[in-house]
Amino acid sequence: MNNGNLFDLSGKVALVTGASRGIGEGITKLLAQHGAHVIVSSRKVEGCQAVVDDIIKAGGSAQAIACHIGDMAQIEAIFSSISEQHGKLDILVNNAAANPYFGHILDTDLSAYEKTVDVNIRGYFFMSTLGAKLMKTNGGGAIVNVASVNGVIPGDFQGIYSITKAAVISMTKAFAKECAQFNIRVNALLPGATDTKFASTLVNNPKILEQAMAHVPMKRVAKPDEMAGTVLYLASDASSYTTGTAINVDGGYLIG
Repeated sequence: MNNGNLFDLSGKVALVTGASRGIGEGITKLLAQHGAHVIVSSRKVEGCQAVVDDIIKAGGSAQAIACHIGDMAQIEAIFSSISEQHGKLDILVNNAAANPYFGHILDTDLSAYEKTVDVNIRGYFFMSTLGAKLMKTNGGGAIVNVASVNGVIPGDFQGIYSITKAAVISMTKAFAKECAQFNIRVNALLPGATDTKFASTLVNNPKILEQAMAHVPMKRVAKPDEMAGTVLYLASDASSYTTGTAINVDGGYLIG
């Protein structure tokens, strides 16, 4: 805690995956604004570097490291690199996700199933285990998993994706329970409908969008930046007694 500011992240090292655009980009920029050195990561380094350039231009500190979290070797490599360069990790935001299939659950093929599970469950799990081991050596840290409201109420024609996001919510609680003794807090963000390239199937289809908005009291889609404030809270000392929780940022969708 610095200068009495609960949201001050000065001196903290943060890793954000899926950070080259959308929700991840908004998170990286806000963490950097509050003093963290942010490692901006996604599959392609070029998109990450563009975000890094923006952060540095705004007076922040950041670097780009490519990592495809569906690939175990790349997960191991990024943590080796962070350990060598920084010797610690304070904040991990698991935001990268796969959602390759939109259609009836009975028509899900093995390739779509494996890609979704490998990234959204296995990727989050091993990012969290390696991240927590590095945090443990330095006295603690905070992990934030970006899940989805679909992990609570399955999205239409998003069966396997919704199943993996329910697993992320459960994973959050399991890690929180076992890592609290190491001063590592683990929480989840559950975004509702958000205007990103990732959600373009929903946002760009007027009929689907109208149906979706009928269940959202605020009657609009979120902007990606509207997710970042919750992550800042969960990554900072402001949430020092908060672990194992899942916060809905959904315009009221889960009220029902």
